[in-house]
Amino acid sequence: MNALLAIAQFPPVDQRYLFQARQMQALSLSVHIPLVCFGLAFPAIVLFAEWRYLRTGQPVFYAIARTWSKTMITLFGVGVVTGTILSFEFGLLWPGLMASFGNVFGLGFALEGFSFFLEAIFIAIYVYGWDRLAPNVHFLCGIPVAIAGVTGSFFVISTNAWMNHPSGFVLKDGRATDVHPWSALFGNPYLWHEFVHMYFAGYVVTGFLVAGYYAWRCLRGYWTHYERTALTISLSAAAIATPLQGVIGDWVARDVAQMQPVKLAAMEGVGQTTNGAPEHLLGWYDGKKVVYGIAVPHLLSLLAFHDPNATVKGLDAIPSDQRPPVNVVRFAFQTMVGIASLLSLISTFYLYVRFRLKRLPVTLWFYRSVVLAGPLSVVALIAGWITTEVGRQPWVVYGFMRTTDAVTGAKGIPVGYGTLALVYLGLGIAAARLMYSIGRGPTEIPGTTSANKPSMLTYAP
Repeated sequence: MNALLAIAQFPPVDQRYLFQARQMQALSLSVHIPLVCFGLAFPAIVLFAEWRYLRTGQPVFYAIARTWSKTMITLFGVGVVTGTILSFEFGLLWPGLMASFGNVFGLGFALEGFSFFLEAIFIAIYVYGWDRLAPNVHFLCGIPVAIAGVTGSFFVISTNAWMNHPSGFVLKDGRATDVHPWSALFGNPYLWHEFVHMYFAGYVVTGFLVAGYYAWRCLRGYWTHYERTALTISLSAAAIATPLQGVIGDWVARDVAQMQPVKLAAMEGVGQTTNGAPEHLLGWYDGKKVVYGIAVPHLLSLLAFHDPNATVKGLDAIPSDQRPPVNVVRFAFQTMVGIASLLSLISTFYLYVRFRLKRLPVTLWFYRSVVLAGPLSVVALIAGWITTEVGRQPWVVYGFMRTTDAVTGAKGIPVGYGTLALVYLGLGIAAARLMYSIGRGPTEIPGTTSANKPSMLTYAP
């Protein structure tokens, strides 16, 4: 087994701060991943608003696109900082990983660098070119921003997919040899479901966070044409992506069942290999089975293999020292699914009212739920990544290298962890203040004055 080879190839590292190193990496990922969502989805949403302005000539779309472009470049700047920190952490916290396998996945980071520079160049032209470029030229300058945001994320996710399903090399004397990086990264069957899942998550998170801000303004009495239009654009993006994410989730679960059955067993708390495995809603894994949960017979086998009597491998199929922390993975997975179900209900209700009744919802509870949906979507996003990353533990390269073999032997990890937390706190405060100032900027549209700011109840049937 490649797992046994991995244990023999890599000597243990004297690292008393493994937990802090993992938490330091987790903190950086938790801060950076929501910014990745904005890089994936927000440029396309901004371009849609500008396209509507070019098509209709309505100034409200121009005002929305221009305001959002300021937000876009602000979040891009924050993402530059957090992404740079992550790049350094790979080498500083996990030197064993870089030394042994850097020649396999290094191509992904190199290509991501090209995408980053392309995005940086055109996002600056786009934001500062509103009054300097012809309207059509300005719109065209935004297209590379949207493309680079997607390709950059694609190259990084290809690396993560490879870590979950490694291939394209031969392990010899603790080093990857006979390397085929193109095949390893872009011919990886684990890549496509992971990328598509993250791509739609970008629209879910971005759409609900932006819509949540405008829903909050609506609840405070700001209900102008500007707020209604901005809310409609952002919420429509999220509402369309959310139900599709459920379909993609089925694809993800089936690929995980085939390529990482141990992760599936941890997600569902399957202690024993079972034919016709049930799905347990809620509950706690006690080391052998799920207790205090609601069992739905045969449902897990049906969802994972589209066969109600299919065999689902349990945690008993591998030694105990190769099992992930089950309840951490299971709780994260159920949190993601629970929040996704709630967001789907909000999305379905909105789409029904918007397209069936040809108006926005008017009930206050709906706008309150949209305000909550923004932060909840971020929680679901992070819970999904916890499921993915913790679910493959104890491996940093699945089946080949343990996390304990990749970690640094440095002694100053707690100091670095505390410093990093302070850096992120300061960065978050600075970004929040800047975003607040952007949000307080003038949103008056020609033809709309403070005297004609109607209440939501004005639109009640």
